[in-house]
Amino acid sequence: MRKLPVVITLEEFNQLLKATKRPHHRLAFKLGFIMGLRISEVTKLQPSDVDKSRKLLLIRQAKGSKDRMVPYPEMMEKDWKFLPIKVKDRALQRVIRRIAKKAGITKDIHFHSLRHSCATHWMEKGRDLRSIQQLLGHARLETTSIYTHISGKFLKEEMDEVWK
Repeated sequence: MRKLPVVITLEEFNQLLKATKRPHHRLAFKLGFIMGLRISEVTKLQPSDVDKSRKLLLIRQAKGSKDRMVPYPEMMEKDWKFLPIKVKDRALQRVIRRIAKKAGITKDIHFHSLRHSCATHWMEKGRDLRSIQQLLGHARLETTSIYTHISGKFLKEEMDEVWK
């Protein structure tokens, strides 16, 4: 049986951001949590990959050597000045664990936990699985379907609705 991924709440994510001093680290964490990017996608991102007129990010040569366009929310607009991130994958992995501990987050989180959290939150907000698949850049819908197993809030609401 496959182990379910660790997911953090919005409150825990805000704790993480508050404990993060460097703006480029804060941007990296936002890209993982808000947009669901992989650590390698975050560290490769360049200012030229941001299309401000269309509010899209070009993710170049992601997993499977594929490019994709990902829309970004207005709230990210002010953060683009901190690109490129200028931190390698392994260093960023160490940074998130150190800052999470400093922020008092007791869960065993990794950078990829931000991506899992993002997808879970999208799922809980009622986004359809196919949209989440495209945003995350998954080749197979089965890969995305893991988030149907960890969205406890969604299941609780469904259970409450059935037994009203």
